Amino acid sequence: MDFNGSDTLPGPRAEDQLPHTAQAAAKIVIVGGFGVGKTTMVGSVSEITPLTTEETMTQAGIGVDDNFGSASKTATTVAMDFGRISITEQLVLYLFGTPGQQRFWFLWNGLFEGALGAVVLVDTRRLEVSFDVMGRLEERGVPFVVAINSFPDAPRYDVEELRTALDLTPDIPIIECDARRRASSRDVLMTLMRFLHSLAMTGSLT
Repeated sequence: MDFNGSDTLPGPRAEDQLPHTAQAAAKIVIVGGFGVGKTTMVGSVSEITPLTTEETMTQAGIGVDDNFGSASKTATTVAMDFGRISITEQLVLYLFGTPGQQRFWFLWNGLFEGALGAVVLVDTRRLEVSFDVMGRLEERGVPFVVAINSFPDAPRYDVEELRTALDLTPDIPIIECDARRRASSRDVLMTLMRFLHSLAMTGSLT
């Protein structure tokens, strides 16, 4: 019973209800190292108020978490971020952002379950943190695209230089983005969906 004396629970907010035209849904994970913009991307593109599990960073993380390039960052994801976006009137994507610190990577296994595909967010100032991320996706057989998040002070490389540096096969899409901008983040997701469609058409998507 609520405080108004009703014995019924309140329903979902109007903004959280699925469009009545939705016929299919897919789970997408957004992964990357610490501070690359995963929470920002989920927040910028989600059509509902995103669920976040951010906690204030404390002295306990000093020497444990790599916060290179994120000195002004005061909070960090400790479980996941969650959002939703309608790609078409029929297709809805559920977005799950993973925690970036390696001490929380044990949570990734559950987040990867049932994922159709993934976006790997990359900071060109710290390319090396992407290798373990992509390795885990490959181990789980989760197809992914690479999105280069444009930080103002980050070095810029052409696509083939990045492909070589990240040891990516020619078929994996690389796209530059600004995770703060809804349109840019949506373009990344559309790139992923086109890639997944191409894999399905060739029988490579299982």
